[in-house]
Amino acid sequence: MANNIALVDDDKNILTSVAIALEAEGFQVRTYSDGAEALRGLAQHPADLAILDIKMPRMDGMELLGQLRKQSAMPVIFLTSKDDEVDEVLGLRMGADDYIKKPFSQRLLVERIRALLRRGELARGSGESEPIIQRGELLLDPSRHQCSWKGTNVDLTVTEFLILKSLALRPGHVKSRDQLMDGAYGEHIYVDDCTIDSHIKRLRKKFKSVDSAFAQIETLYGVGYRYRDR
Repeated sequence: MANNIALVDDDKNILTSVAIALEAEGFQVRTYSDGAEALRGLAQHPADLAILDIKMPRMDGMELLGQLRKQSAMPVIFLTSKDDEVDEVLGLRMGADDYIKKPFSQRLLVERIRALLRRGELARGSGESEPIIQRGELLLDPSRHQCSWKGTNVDLTVTEFLILKSLALRPGHVKSRDQLMDGAYGEHIYVDDCTIDSHIKRLRKKFKSVDSAFAQIETLYGVGYRYRDR
């Protein structure tokens, strides 16, 4: 069955050209010209992945992402301006899974989409049962993409779940940013260090909203991160 992609951008040329390219790759695509229209449309027609421009009228990509994250962990790719690093970091901290800078190649976009969808299948166990991971008060169920801390559910995006899983599999062992990158994105996808750092910050924020004393994800400056289960 073809994956459903929501494409949200106020540039009609991008909507048309990207939609044609994605449909040629076998995806089903719904296009929206602004965030408000997309929010209504996605409520009626949920997607497997969304591609959001940031700067749009009525409701921009940041606000749309905030609304979507209240109800869904659907993978989200942000389209950002060429040199706007502030948008990239803020978007990742709000829960985006990836970003691509304009102008971009459609082949790169297709590769990022397929990588995110594969990661989603991996996080859900691809239909095969994976053992539950328990580290102290942390419980991860990869087959169901569920996470809990002290018995309280913690909603994680695909990227956040895979980063946490990579850390929790070997508590006490330091994971470099490159190792976390490979665990969350795959060996053939490169993202810069600030992307991993932003996902870690969001993970901590989510757990601290459940338990203000949460301090299991440790930073080793210049080296990477580790998970401690005590």
